[in-house]
Amino acid sequence: MNRREALKAGSGAGVLALATAAGLVRPGEAFAQQWNKAAFDSKTVAATLKALGAAAPPRVPRSRSPRPTSAENGAVVPITIESAVPRTDTIAILIEKNPSTLSADFEIPAGTDPFITTRVKMAETSNIYAVVKADGKYFHAVKEIKVTLGGCGG
Repeated sequence: MNRREALKAGSGAGVLALATAAGLVRPGEAFAQQWNKAAFDSKTVAATLKALGAAAPPRVPRSRSPRPTSAENGAVVPITIESAVPRTDTIAILIEKNPSTLSADFEIPAGTDPFITTRVKMAETSNIYAVVKADGKYFHAVKEIKVTLGGCGG
């Protein structure tokens, strides 16, 4: 396929092939992290931890639990997680009583601060688990967040 054919096709695969051929993108760099369907489809904390590759992770005493402790509206709950564990690879957010337990799974690039902040949707008051993977070991902190107005369910 030449450049003209790729541009005429206008497909994402054609543009990606053109960028790869031009040396702008190396093979393997253009694709996102592999989708962990089993983890996102799991319905319990134990099943989600197993799908992520963890057994029963120990509590990390020096890490901070997810913040805040309450939310006025379950549709938009701000979550901040910071890991004190050296060489943190990933941070996952699990919400115990949501229809899908795994809410988010972040890959932390080497050399960066293991700190995330995001917003999640919560169906009801629930425990939130911050699960950290560092050096192949899993750690977690848990905190209950009280929801005063409906979230996922209404």
